[in-house]
Amino acid sequence: MMDEKAKVPALKVSAIAKTFGGSKALKGIDFSVLPGEVHGLLGQNGSGKSTFVKVLAGYHPPDPGGSISVFGRPLPLPMKAGAFRDFQMAFVHQHLGLIPSLTVLENMRVASVVARKARIDWRAESRAAQATFDRFGIHFDVKAMTGTLSQTDQALLAIMRAAEDLRREDSRTGGQGLLILDEPTPFLPKEGVDRLFDLVRQVVAHGDSVIFISHDIDEVREITDRATILRDGAVSGTLVTKDASHDNFVEGIIGRRVQRSVTKAQPDRTRKIKVSVRGIEEPGLSVPALDVAEGEILGMTGLLGSGYEKVPYLMFGATPTTTGSLTMSGQTYDLRSMQPKIAVAQKMALLPSDRPKASGVASLSIRENMLLLDLERFIGKFGLNRRAMRQRATEIAEEYEVRPNDPSLDLGQLSGGNAQKVLLAKWLIREPELLMLDEPTQGVDVGTRQQVYGVIRDAADRGSAVICASSDSEQLADLCTRVLIFARGRIVDELTGDQISKDNIAEACYANTTLDVA
Repeated sequence: MMDEKAKVPALKVSAIAKTFGGSKALKGIDFSVLPGEVHGLLGQNGSGKSTFVKVLAGYHPPDPGGSISVFGRPLPLPMKAGAFRDFQMAFVHQHLGLIPSLTVLENMRVASVVARKARIDWRAESRAAQATFDRFGIHFDVKAMTGTLSQTDQALLAIMRAAEDLRREDSRTGGQGLLILDEPTPFLPKEGVDRLFDLVRQVVAHGDSVIFISHDIDEVREITDRATILRDGAVSGTLVTKDASHDNFVEGIIGRRVQRSVTKAQPDRTRKIKVSVRGIEEPGLSVPALDVAEGEILGMTGLLGSGYEKVPYLMFGATPTTTGSLTMSGQTYDLRSMQPKIAVAQKMALLPSDRPKASGVASLSIRENMLLLDLERFIGKFGLNRRAMRQRATEIAEEYEVRPNDPSLDLGQLSGGNAQKVLLAKWLIREPELLMLDEPTQGVDVGTRQQVYGVIRDAADRGSAVICASSDSEQLADLCTRVLIFARGRIVDELTGDQISKDNIAEACYANTTLDVA
């Protein structure tokens, strides 16, 4: 007779919906995770995966009417942030939640240490950490700084920490645990993924269940028992992994049959080539040739970790490289010696995705952020001419429809969309020859998105070569004149003209993931 506990789902989700404004991010989803299984969760960007994880973690309250239970215990919805721990759940997110400046031991035992009111016995904590490492057959120097570990070892450490937290709760309550892994593998090498999967199998062997969230169909097919697919906020279906083909997964994700095609990417010969890149060969990235025409808006995309997002940073010198060259307007630069200050001097521009950290300075004013690269124009005998700066910044803000148009405000006081317009203006007033954008409308509302598109199109119309690296298929379809698809670090497909649509871009990303692109 089946153990009664084995009949109770590790997770049961019923009619969970979530509305933001007038938009339904989740449309009453239903699925369950069986005890002792690895259950995949897939879907395109915008399918609802991230929203669901945030509901499960207590970050977003769901709409009224749905329910979630974990091993038969109903969650109180809306759930307080952090209360998931009381229901034997643990999360490992893509950014892992480790503190690089702490030791392996301090990161590993932080939950245990925080829970105690007594003085910390670090020898006992070290023995406990070593016992965890022994149990999983993975060993670290507990005194090593976490930031010195490889990406793979950091991911393994984060998962072992979460598994240990579950084990501690399991032993206290006599129950089982549910480990949620949210995109843990995109930036790991194949050997690292294999090691991570070995660890996941051990977690399940110790009695816990795992939800594995990923874009990578091959990885889902390798590690999961079943997988649920989300599409446009609804459940597209749940597949038994061993019985499902790669195409079954793709069809569930994009909602139609796929047709594979691989075309060698070629430049648009009707326009003058403005930028040429040759010979980039990095671990996980190979770009033998890439051309961008004058006035072209070239999109780059692929599944998470496919390598497209690295290209603009290598071209700008923001990420070091040991290979490759860039030719622009007849002059060739060795990418091995490229630096941002050289790129800026040669009229290249890069707007990174991480605006608060890498693009703007939140504590500086709109005026200072806008004119940061042009300060020499405002230096007089008595220092900076702040009146002239204020006047110029007001004119630019009006041109780019920044609201409120008050150059004295700190950048951090603006909405995400208006801050993005300020940072775009910073580059575009210099009339760049090459404009590179990474996720240019991330965190931007729909109305502002159209304004940003207009600014980018204007730059292309004035002759700039534009590269837009983005995971947003709809954005690329609306904006780009050509789209390159990356998989496994290589360009594997190209869409032009009428081929460019949201669905075709998504299909190309998934359909090419199992192709031999070596």
